[in-house]
Amino acid sequence: MGFGANVLEIIDNAFTLLGIDVSPLIKQTIASVGIFLLFIILGWIVYRVFERYFTRWAEKTKTKLDDEILRNIKKPIYFFVVLIGTYSALETLTILDKYSETLAFIFTIIEILLTTFIITRIVNVVIAWYAERKTKKEMSEHILFVLKKIINATIYLFAFLIILYTLEIDLSGIVVGLGVGGIAIAFALQNVLSDAFSAFSIYFDKPFEIGDFIVVGEYAGIVKKIGMKSTRMQLLQGEELVLANSVLTTTNVRNFKKLKKRRINFSFGVTYDTPSKKLKKIPGMVQKIIDSGELTKTDRVHFKEFGDFSLNFEIVYYINSKDYAKYMDVQQEINFAIKEAFEKEGIEMAFPTQTIFLNKES
Repeated sequence: MGFGANVLEIIDNAFTLLGIDVSPLIKQTIASVGIFLLFIILGWIVYRVFERYFTRWAEKTKTKLDDEILRNIKKPIYFFVVLIGTYSALETLTILDKYSETLAFIFTIIEILLTTFIITRIVNVVIAWYAERKTKKEMSEHILFVLKKIINATIYLFAFLIILYTLEIDLSGIVVGLGVGGIAIAFALQNVLSDAFSAFSIYFDKPFEIGDFIVVGEYAGIVKKIGMKSTRMQLLQGEELVLANSVLTTTNVRNFKKLKKRRINFSFGVTYDTPSKKLKKIPGMVQKIIDSGELTKTDRVHFKEFGDFSLNFEIVYYINSKDYAKYMDVQQEINFAIKEAFEKEGIEMAFPTQTIFLNKES
């Protein structure tokens, strides 16, 4: 005996005790309206419980995820309760008995769709929360929009298959058709799908983001946009370069975003006629010049080798800046300082020369 039948029995007993004779249809109508109003009240109570207790509890937690989930499912759950009440109310009316199977099917479909809607809202909230926690850049807004659409479409596809199952339709042919169709579409769009999956790989793995300075092969520039099929870079020369996402996930990418300091290696040469006494002064002179800077620190300075036309020194130092323009400014000041110091000491910078010795025979 169902809930509606129990309510109908209670109303029938009440009229019998009161000695009032009414038709069964009136009793059923009263029971139907009573059940409907009861479930509206029950739905309102559930809504208030979510509003007063669960929401307040969620506000005390550190994350905003539970707050957003509760805010998005309160009303759908209320309508779900009212939907159950509506079906229970209509079930008590015997005049609708011949439509009972149709009503049961309609309400089952509505319940499946409403449940699917609640699930998709939860998924959207979780994805949005993840995006906000990770990054707020353009890549998130674009790729997550597509990701949400794909996940929601998959959820609704499963809902559609469940509805077909409730209709007792054989799903084997449909599943096989979807599989064959999916394979055909995958082959036809394999390049597009490859770039799309690469976009998701870039988003979740985060080898680079919008605004990062990266080097890909012979190209260097700033990432301007990351789309589903391609990524756009503003090169140092000024033009825009469009690279397929699949290329970026299958090649080496140098990302300078996390660069805290640069290791600089440069060299110079002095002439062979420079006295040994002055040669020995050069490492100390160069180290003093580099260490006098606010952002620079010497790693090593060595008289490296006897070159073809010069005595070569190799210098390695660090600069605490990832700004390339700043590095070039610092290197320029170091070069000026070294040139000035050498002029004071009478040390001559080498340039390509060749000495030819002629042997004069009598």
